Amino acid sequence: MRPFRRRGDELAARLEPAEAHVLGLLLDQLEQLLTAEAEDVAGDPVIARLLPAGHRSDPDIAADYREMTESALRSGKAYDLATVRAGLPPDGGAVRLDPEQAAAWLRTTNDLRLALGTRLDIREDTEPPEDLGGEEGQQLAVYYWLTGLQGSLVDALAAGRAGRR
Repeated sequence: MRPFRRRGDELAARLEPAEAHVLGLLLDQLEQLLTAEAEDVAGDPVIARLLPAGHRSDPDIAADYREMTESALRSGKAYDLATVRAGLPPDGGAVRLDPEQAAAWLRTTNDLRLALGTRLDIREDTEPPEDLGGEEGQQLAVYYWLTGLQGSLVDALAAGRAGRR
């Protein structure tokens, strides 16, 4: 991957074909999770992380909060997913984003990292293993790749803000 860089009002990066493919698969998985029937994903720790309870100690307040906000949260996440999918070159290649698209990419890569990090039980003190072999090692490698992708986008956006000061 060539990291995101600012070019005027545009943020540009280049993804390898395998990276675009993996990102597409992750988007599909996230979309399936977010569009699943509530009873099918009840108790799923990823859903709890992506759609957190509004109140931890009072189940009634938490239920009311969820009723008021969940539809809008899901809708916003679906919009962001569609934005990322529209800007993702399926066979790899150039990614060019305006600031609004970049914000959608940030939110979606954050959701992908939260989902994958929850599944892998990643904590603040989790150290990357020296050997990334095996299925869990590959998933960790994807998690760290997403972290780098998101970090390069944050840096590119920050460079634009610094240039406007």
